[in-house]
Amino acid sequence: MSCLDYFYFLLSRKDYSASELRKKGQEKGFGNEEILEAIAQIQDRGYQSDTRLVANSIASAAGKYGKSAVKRKCLQKGIASDLFEQVWEEELDQNQDSEAEQLAQLKAKVMRKYKIEAIGNVDPKTKGKVLNYLQYRGFNAFEMWRQWQTEEDDR
Repeated sequence: MSCLDYFYFLLSRKDYSASELRKKGQEKGFGNEEILEAIAQIQDRGYQSDTRLVANSIASAAGKYGKSAVKRKCLQKGIASDLFEQVWEEELDQNQDSEAEQLAQLKAKVMRKYKIEAIGNVDPKTKGKVLNYLQYRGFNAFEMWRQWQTEEDDR
């Protein structure tokens, strides 16, 4: 099996970053030059794109995870930080309205999950649980809490 065929096989199962493909090729025993040629061919044909992988990761994590969690996942896959930032900004510009809607859904979910009627009247123990929940998912918990409080105060 050639390196190119191996990469086709891998990409038929799931998306891989160029860095992950390089590692997989090295583990399989292919030469560095052969790996780079195969990756270039696959990218030229549009079968592999780090930009598309980042965009898909952002889309699948929307409303569930924050920027830092998605960025950490992408960095683990060998995606450059500046590429992630560029795609994040593009996605943010395209989905400005849906972002606000997703954050509103997250707020509603948190309020249901922790049985919160008003953000201003939350006991410290529950507030800590909510902040941990948000932080674990990569959101800036304190910033979101402040934003929710100001939204509630404005009503």
